[in-house]
Amino acid sequence: MIIRLSPHITPDTSAQLHDQLQALQCSVHAVTTQSASYLVCPGPPSIDLRRVGFLPGVADVHAVSETYQLVSGSWKTQRTTIDLGDGVQIGGGHFALMAGTCSIENETQIQDTVAHLVQQGIRIMRGGVFKPRSSPYAFRGLGMEGLQLFYQHCRQAGIKIITEVMQPAQIDQMYAYTDIFQVGARNAQNFNLLGELGQQDKAVLIKRGISGTIEELLQSAEYVFSAGNERILLCERGIRTFETAYRNTFDINAIPLLKARTHLLVIADPSHGTGIRNLVMPVALAAAMAGADGLLYETHSQPELALSDGQQSLSHEESAELVARLRQILPFCCRS
Repeated sequence: MIIRLSPHITPDTSAQLHDQLQALQCSVHAVTTQSASYLVCPGPPSIDLRRVGFLPGVADVHAVSETYQLVSGSWKTQRTTIDLGDGVQIGGGHFALMAGTCSIENETQIQDTVAHLVQQGIRIMRGGVFKPRSSPYAFRGLGMEGLQLFYQHCRQAGIKIITEVMQPAQIDQMYAYTDIFQVGARNAQNFNLLGELGQQDKAVLIKRGISGTIEELLQSAEYVFSAGNERILLCERGIRTFETAYRNTFDINAIPLLKARTHLLVIADPSHGTGIRNLVMPVALAAAMAGADGLLYETHSQPELALSDGQQSLSHEESAELVARLRQILPFCCRS
């Protein structure tokens, strides 16, 4: 059960409401977000919702049967939308394109990528400055110096930034230079990080874990929401299976299923979902047709020279072709 509190509830009324719910044998968890204040009451007690709805201080009440409560689609009638400012929106009829290099490598690369995004009308650039790599000897990013350079060129062009945060200690230093905090697949169940991001007022994109289930992804989002942040995007980026012909198995089923189970926005990452450049475009188009609210993909001016993930990065020419094809099919996609 989720109770949305009246915006004008007094402390005394709030305390009385807690006592009344506990008398009904409800466990009560208070959650305050950017949008509203809620009481989350998970558990099996069978309560007449009308009885709760008439209690002082209650704006409305909803029954939620899932273990993930706040991110469930069974209580919110409207899908979440995210406004990044400067006319950049995700959801609400706005299909989001987030494109850029796997890693921020140098200033020239940033300039080339920004110029490409501006030409294609893409308003969000992806790029990693703290890179989790399987090998300790691989390029691991430029750190804060790279992020500041990234920010400088993107802001001049009116482009927003999505970049990966790897640990709670990085949040404060990255905050001023980031519009969307990305939680990578390896950190999808880093609950300390998710809880800290829940205390921020910036959007958070959570990638599905490498072997994560749909339920686990939704529970990760619940950690962020329950800590106070409603601005959440879910990202299907492929999962590890027995198949070795490509990097990951992109779960196209996950997109309509997530859209049915949650009110959150769903983004597809066909670059990590396939790991093979030639597969990125068809999978990206399939994800859009399946109802994704946007794409997160990698593009590089010279993929063969990229310091990371060049094999799955589209050239700028291929990226332009993808954007052109998307514009043709988006009017026919299954978005809600």
